[in-house]
Amino acid sequence: MNSPAPTALIAEDEPLLAAALQAELARAWPELKVLAVAGDGASAVTQALALKPDVLFFDIRMPGQGGLEAAAELADEWPPNTHYPALVFVTAYDQYALQAFETQAVDYLLKPVQPGRLQKTVSKLKLTLMTRAQAAINSEASMEQAMDQLRRLLAATQPPPSSGPFAKTQDTPLNLLQVSVGSGIRMVPVAEVIYFEAADKYLRVLTARHEYLMRTPLKDLLPQLDQQSFWQIHRGTVVQASAVEAVQRDEAGKLSLTLRGRPEKLAVSRLYSHLFRAM
Repeated sequence: MNSPAPTALIAEDEPLLAAALQAELARAWPELKVLAVAGDGASAVTQALALKPDVLFFDIRMPGQGGLEAAAELADEWPPNTHYPALVFVTAYDQYALQAFETQAVDYLLKPVQPGRLQKTVSKLKLTLMTRAQAAINSEASMEQAMDQLRRLLAATQPPPSSGPFAKTQDTPLNLLQVSVGSGIRMVPVAEVIYFEAADKYLRVLTARHEYLMRTPLKDLLPQLDQQSFWQIHRGTVVQASAVEAVQRDEAGKLSLTLRGRPEKLAVSRLYSHLFRAM
């Protein structure tokens, strides 16, 4: 009985580069069926969930949501007991990305894609898919391995903020925040913050009694927080660990938190569920 042909999805915002990659793949791996080409990260996530390809070719930098962030969101929504696709990232030369890929042994392709390099990637992908099929690798184990790689990649490819009020100048964690209150500014001790949540162009700052807004992106603020005290639990949510009152797991295995001093329940992304592995 013949195995089904392998399938792939390409996420690339430049149509000419997407077409070039698809043409090179047709030469290097004729059996591979490209199911769709997405022009942005959000579309890539939606189409991948619908089509469930074996392989993803994700551009690192796309409008709105880059390839790493899209891969993390896709992992959070990926159905249980199903192998997460093999990942290949496509990028122009990027110091942080290339160093991270080399360190984590994650395959990548440089733009413009070279046939020889693509052939090596195809060989790795074939071996990965064959090993999964023949060894019947547990899908949850392969998912956890993918999550570990994505966590490390996201951390390694994030350059430190170089300017603005949260530029990294010392090792001491941030103690005070400047937040907007009407037309004025208030100083809020970081220790009073129960959680931060990204919202459009703002960052919501939630304490037990108040909600404030900041214009600082979460990615710029996060390196300034005490990493032992503040845990990222979702791509847009960071909580004070000591405020976590309980962790619940639903029938689908997804986690959510309740926090002391706040009525909301906060979802925990699969990417960060390892923080509560003992639960």
